[in-house]
Amino acid sequence: MKAGKDKVISLHYALTVDGEKVESSLDRNEPLWVLLGHGQLIPGLESALEGHEAGENLQVDVAAADGYGERQEGMVQRVSKKYFQQSAKLKPGMTTVLGLKEGGHRVVVVQKVGMTTVDVDLNHPMAGKALHFDVTINEVRDGTEEEIQHGHAHPPGAEAH
Repeated sequence: MKAGKDKVISLHYALTVDGEKVESSLDRNEPLWVLLGHGQLIPGLESALEGHEAGENLQVDVAAADGYGERQEGMVQRVSKKYFQQSAKLKPGMTTVLGLKEGGHRVVVVQKVGMTTVDVDLNHPMAGKALHFDVTINEVRDGTEEEIQHGHAHPPGAEAH
């Protein structure tokens, strides 16, 4: 079965940026489970996976525009500390997660920490960077109606949520 929209794939990956390993599913010993066509992956990686099958190994280079986007100047914003889960531990240069008023989260880089506010760069930490993925596709299957309705894959053992 070939990977494509509404297919669930299980994969292992290693992400390298500027020749340095950034992240790997092998470090967690758990594959990544994804429902394709539902915005779970950056566009460049998702399109590269389409049409491939279980057992395939891929080397995928993703340009910044098809990854986390180009860096945009002027994206520093001052935010109340109440929107950070661990505001006491924030330090300039650190990557953290910002809780959004409308729900959801955004990965940001801390620029400056004040008494009640934090200046953050709203660009994703990997914005403007070319990404290299080494991918092994473990499994490809049809997404269930429930997965498609929820917009994400349910890995084995995580069906009920």
